[in-house]
Amino acid sequence: MNIVLIGYRCSGKTHVGRLLANHLKRDFLDTDRLVEERTGIPIPSYVSLYGWRDFRRVERRIVRKIAPIENSVIATGGGIVTDPGNVTDLRRNGWVVWLAAGGPAIRARMALASERGDARPPLAAADPLEEVDTVLEERIPLYERASDFRVQTDGLSPEAVACAILKARWRTRLNL
Repeated sequence: MNIVLIGYRCSGKTHVGRLLANHLKRDFLDTDRLVEERTGIPIPSYVSLYGWRDFRRVERRIVRKIAPIENSVIATGGGIVTDPGNVTDLRRNGWVVWLAAGGPAIRARMALASERGDARPPLAAADPLEEVDTVLEERIPLYERASDFRVQTDGLSPEAVACAILKARWRTRLNL
């Protein structure tokens, strides 16, 4: 089975996913990076040119391709749960872990990412920092339904989050 990480943007999916993959000696797949590889365009540019709807179409194709892969750690884009087909496909062969974070933590992480040149495109509003609470409120029920396990990441290092996931994996005695 795969370990699939879901959660809002800047919840730590990529960083934690790499840590888990290294620890478990598994392949690491990141749906956002795979979309960029497939399109040849960074996500902010792709969304600016073609819109979120087309981005979700490409993302859906990526999920269909990688979901059947065995023994990987998969970090997903924050909106992966907005398509029920993605959730179904990823759950079929994966233990889904929600990296939950509150609005203040997400905004702080987004601001740091932006300072490093990793600006996230807005989903609905003109400013991605202003839309966090609204979009998070819409997605929390989707994350809850999609996940098998939840880690609240506020105030935790990526290493602590990875450790919590590994402990939960051991406790559940899942062959993950």
